[in-house]
Amino acid sequence: MSDTLAVLPQYLLPKKALTAFGGLVAGARGGKATTALIRWFIGKYQVNMAEAANPDPAAYATFNEFFTRALKEGVRPLASASFICPVDGAISQFGAIDKNQIFQAKGHHYSTTALVGGDAQLAAQFDNGTFATIYLSPRDYHRIHMPCDGVLRRMIYVPGDLFSVNPTTARGVPGLFARNERVVCVFDSDHGPFVLTLVGATVVGSMATVWHGLVNPPRLPQITEWYYDAGKVVLRQGEEMGRFLLGSTVVLLFGQGALDFSPEWAPAKPVQLGEKMGVKTA
Repeated sequence: MSDTLAVLPQYLLPKKALTAFGGLVAGARGGKATTALIRWFIGKYQVNMAEAANPDPAAYATFNEFFTRALKEGVRPLASASFICPVDGAISQFGAIDKNQIFQAKGHHYSTTALVGGDAQLAAQFDNGTFATIYLSPRDYHRIHMPCDGVLRRMIYVPGDLFSVNPTTARGVPGLFARNERVVCVFDSDHGPFVLTLVGATVVGSMATVWHGLVNPPRLPQITEWYYDAGKVVLRQGEEMGRFLLGSTVVLLFGQGALDFSPEWAPAKPVQLGEKMGVKTA
């Protein structure tokens, strides 16, 4: 009940207006003001700039450039595993999909069909499969990489709300990840089809993929889809596939029998890009 009460103000906030304003600030070339904002952010959230390819806050012309900063080569080595963690963050939840139901938090589930924007045929490929939800906090690296080799087949933009996606909101807002704005990326792989979903949130100015660039803005009022011929976009394990301009959450879906999660994984555990996520089911 306390989590429900804690998120009540979010229902009243003008989330889209706040997000639009945040996007303008994050994209502005404000000179010393931008550098001051970046320095404040680094201090408040204890961002580890020693890992950045360019650790100098004054080197970033916009807050977005800083927020999507590259890492130094070699600081995220890739594990030798069938599936690697695609982001830095913390595990929100993971495990088995119950028929088509994904566990969000105690008392809350949502369907795979709702997550992917209403396509029941697409969602059915993940019945009784596995899922992983990973939360990226403000201090984290915000580029998203491939958990395994993949061939892009489809991208779906789903308009929606812009609730925060922190753990408190996940416990307090029913169906959070299937009601927020999101970009659903559908891949084929040697392990079967999988989905990597970028979930938007309050003040997330935009989401981008390496093959499309910015997906939003504009914030389209309807579900919009792009299809890709097999082989047009092929990404290898560990390669960048997208990024958040102000951070959020990713949700991954895998088919039945594709993935056994690493025994080290647990809810709320911090994770890093490149570490072992799991192996192909024997």
